[in-house]
Amino acid sequence: MTPDAEFGYELLVCRYAELTWHPSEGSRPAIVARQLGTQDRRWDTVVIEVDPTAFAARREFGDRTIDSDLLHVVRGAPAEWAFYRDALPHPGYPWRYVRQAVHRAAGRDLIEKRRDGNRIQIRRVRPYPDWVERIVAVENKPDLDRSAADRLADQLDHDIETALADEAWLATETTGERVEPALLREMPVEAGILATDFSGGVDADAADVAWHPSDLSPGEGERRDAETETLRLEIAERAYGKGWRSYHDTMRPDCRHFELRREGRALVPHCAAKGKLPTARECSGSCSEFSPEPPQWRTKGWPIEGGPGKGFKWLLRRRRERERDRAETVE
Repeated sequence: MTPDAEFGYELLVCRYAELTWHPSEGSRPAIVARQLGTQDRRWDTVVIEVDPTAFAARREFGDRTIDSDLLHVVRGAPAEWAFYRDALPHPGYPWRYVRQAVHRAAGRDLIEKRRDGNRIQIRRVRPYPDWVERIVAVENKPDLDRSAADRLADQLDHDIETALADEAWLATETTGERVEPALLREMPVEAGILATDFSGGVDADAADVAWHPSDLSPGEGERRDAETETLRLEIAERAYGKGWRSYHDTMRPDCRHFELRREGRALVPHCAAKGKLPTARECSGSCSEFSPEPPQWRTKGWPIEGGPGKGFKWLLRRRRERERDRAETVE
């Protein structure tokens, strides 16, 4: 494995998932994010399988996450003008917070609003689509030892028991060697196991399925409760807005030592000063090697308009958009 941190491995797993999801059942349109979940559980990698037509309709609402408060408004907005308290289901918390969400939603053109006397009326711009097909959770552990196996087994058991995701996977590194079978047997049988070898970088053949996962979604004729479905949608919305390349938001691409390096078909951050892939904690303004770009790089457009740091951000955002475009068109 090229990166020497779990963070680097996580980025490679995310890129692999973009290239080749689903690893055992053929190509499915999907978007990929990292470090998402609930208060009780955070997943390393999250794959949101989408319906391409409905996903295209979701993109009409813009590129940003629609948070839980906004979802309540956008999903409930009526086709015809109505007082917002009559149109929306009771939120379970004071209506003044809903009123704030109505103003935010209108400010982002997610709905329309108007005043009728002292009442605020709302109307939908377009129906919010049912764009999420399935949610897949992946735990990443490049170096699987006994203590890690025990800990991951408990985490995967939790995922299987709650069934918030439709599949649960463990991704672990082999670098051409077998993963110790006794450690794999510690994992719950419902969890899939992905054996990766990124020693040559990321491509569509950089992993093998060592164990196929069980389907955790409800059986025929069954449905998840409304609260769980809403929680799943909130996770999917965060995945849509954040993606997995958002590390540039917590790192310092404006440092002259910050680079993007190719690992096969993946681009990962690299610190030229330390000669390694840094973590977000290491790549900060408090780093002893931090050296901000000279002002003239930013003001004179050298070598990219706004300076290299701006260029890195633009490139990563454009790659996220490209993957969204691909998920929208795959049938």
